[in-house]
Amino acid sequence: MKKKIRHILKGREKQITKEESVLQPLPHIDFRFANPIIVLHHLQAKQIEPGQKLRIHPHPHRGFAPVTFQLQGEGYHMDSAGHKGTIKAGDVQWMFAGKGILHSEGPSEEMLKTGGTQELIQLWINVPKANKWDEPFYQSATKQQQPEVLQQPGVSLRLASGDYEGKVGPLRSFTPLVAISGEIEKGRQVQLMATAGYWTLLYIAKGSLTVNQEEVTAHNLIVFEQDNEEIIITANEDIQLLYLSAEPINEPVAAKDNFVMNTIEEANQAIEDHKNGLFGTLEF
Repeated sequence: MKKKIRHILKGREKQITKEESVLQPLPHIDFRFANPIIVLHHLQAKQIEPGQKLRIHPHPHRGFAPVTFQLQGEGYHMDSAGHKGTIKAGDVQWMFAGKGILHSEGPSEEMLKTGGTQELIQLWINVPKANKWDEPFYQSATKQQQPEVLQQPGVSLRLASGDYEGKVGPLRSFTPLVAISGEIEKGRQVQLMATAGYWTLLYIAKGSLTVNQEEVTAHNLIVFEQDNEEIIITANEDIQLLYLSAEPINEPVAAKDNFVMNTIEEANQAIEDHKNGLFGTLEF
């Protein structure tokens, strides 16, 4: 049976640094979390001028994984655990912060040198309490390493994580999470399937589509009811989307600053630990 729409959440502008703003449909005043999906940020297409120096300065995280889907351009990551990586359009990176890490991100050195268009979506993916103090790790997958799903003419959708259509995404998560990104041409129809009881979300980065006889335009996040399994979408224009379906983590969430813990005391402790230098150092 078809899933009903629970919320359509419009991304609103949020300043994340002095230089950078993003669209944020989640968390939203009407709907806070779809735990483990805590935050969705869309850095809209922006022009990087040759010779520009633009990076998000080193900042701490604990207790969750920032996951980046590169839509255009090139993103460079480095962290205090010694991980480095560059992702290009269609690639995905998954940094698990675990017990605590500093990281810096921004356009790659090559892109800062030559210029170009930068666009990405970043998620904050929560983990169970039992894993919040695990060691940090970093993983990434190129566009080519992600299996194609829902294959038909005019549809290019890739599986970054989870199991779908008997295929397995290359990125591992602590709890089941299907993440599919890609493009659908105008006029094409796709049937997506989700596990009943899971949180299921659909973000439209570009274009407009119809789902359940309702038109939804770019920069909106659809949150579906947890009952039932089927979603049928029709592309009204060429669209770019991110589809997420995740097993709920039924634990308390205390998200504060750059930390996602189970209690506000734990979040406050993370802030103090960072002030006291327990997250290490990072030169960028």
